[in-house]
Amino acid sequence: MPVLERSALVDSPLADLHAIASELGIDGFRRLRKEDLIDAIVARQSGDAAGADESAEEAPARSRRRRGGRGRSRDRDREDEAEAEAVAEPATEEKPARRERGARQREERGGREERGGREERGGREERGGREERGGAERDRSVEGVVELGENGSGFLRLGKGGAPSDDDVYVSAAQVRRCELVDGDRVGGPVRPPRRSERFASLVRVDTINGKPADEVSEGVRFDELPAGFPTERFAFGGDDETVQVVEFLTPFGRGSRVTIAGAAHTGKSETLRRISDALTALGGEIEQAVVLVGARPEEIAEWNDGAVKPAAALSFAASGEAQAQAVERAIDQGKRVAARGGHAVVLIDTLAALPAAAARKALAAARNIPGGGSLTVIATAPGPIGGETTVIALDMLLAGERRFPAVNLLASRTLRPELLVGEAGAQAIAEAVREQAG
Repeated sequence: MPVLERSALVDSPLADLHAIASELGIDGFRRLRKEDLIDAIVARQSGDAAGADESAEEAPARSRRRRGGRGRSRDRDREDEAEAEAVAEPATEEKPARRERGARQREERGGREERGGREERGGREERGGREERGGAERDRSVEGVVELGENGSGFLRLGKGGAPSDDDVYVSAAQVRRCELVDGDRVGGPVRPPRRSERFASLVRVDTINGKPADEVSEGVRFDELPAGFPTERFAFGGDDETVQVVEFLTPFGRGSRVTIAGAAHTGKSETLRRISDALTALGGEIEQAVVLVGARPEEIAEWNDGAVKPAAALSFAASGEAQAQAVERAIDQGKRVAARGGHAVVLIDTLAALPAAAARKALAAARNIPGGGSLTVIATAPGPIGGETTVIALDMLLAGERRFPAVNLLASRTLRPELLVGEAGAQAIAEAVREQAG
């Protein structure tokens, strides 16, 4: 074999170098990198067989040190070998077995590429399906009642009656602050599905608050910063209900009034409240009415549920005082928000007797008439006057015992500034009725 110059060897493909090394009898030539293999061929051609053997023994160690590990060196050697056998043309004629191996390797590589293409297309289709399904879920909109937690965040309760359920939607504290949401607000907007570490879906944004656009609602002024004036617009109920007629003309109240229906047990307080609620309903949709039953009898809860106005919350006397106070506070906060936004809300509570004294006073004190704006009216039953009322409807035990309903005790009842509601003539008529009952 003619002696080949190093420059010719450098330009030769790896398969040719393997063929030359095989003819020269260089041991382990397939493990050598191309540079080391050229050194071994040059040394063997010059007759330095010992040098070639030494190069063949030391080259793998050098290659391993450069590659950082024996495993990676072997992998790369196998790749070079496969490339040399499958792609490059050898300097000498290939043996049939080698040609067959190369053909098999090319077929296997083609099969892998085909399978990879199918997997890639399938992956794209699967990802596309997930994205399409995810888009559909993100487009889902819900509407529910807000219930806030101690940390400022909250949930949209989607279950019946505002009860917690697995379908509830998380509302972040930032959304609560930005939109000034309160317990009891009815909020709508799109949601995204829960992520891997989440249990509940999350509200993406607040679109509506109590049926109105969120941007429009959020521009309002906070309730506690609004002025308060005496009630001047009486609730003119009309109708044929005798109890409502007596209340309307002898113990009148109006938008923004603080009203207590006071009396001992079995004097008809709950019945009077229910009749007033029916009369308010008959006035139409301008007034947003909320009924809260706390410390009530189960039978009374059932009667309210069968009526025209379903309670916003209904807790029997078995519930804790804290739970009852929270139910009342949520309804009051909702009424405040309606009034601050220029609407008219009425909250009916049966009964303040179930609440701690401070919570009862706070609920009643929330009522106010906002001059030139909305109003929040609170009508509640209680064993006696709480203090600070603008109207007290006192019920008499003796009259109730004689079944003389409505058992209104005009001597104990009163309306502050009645002339603002019914005029001077109406106020005079009330005074005369009181004198007749006293006489």
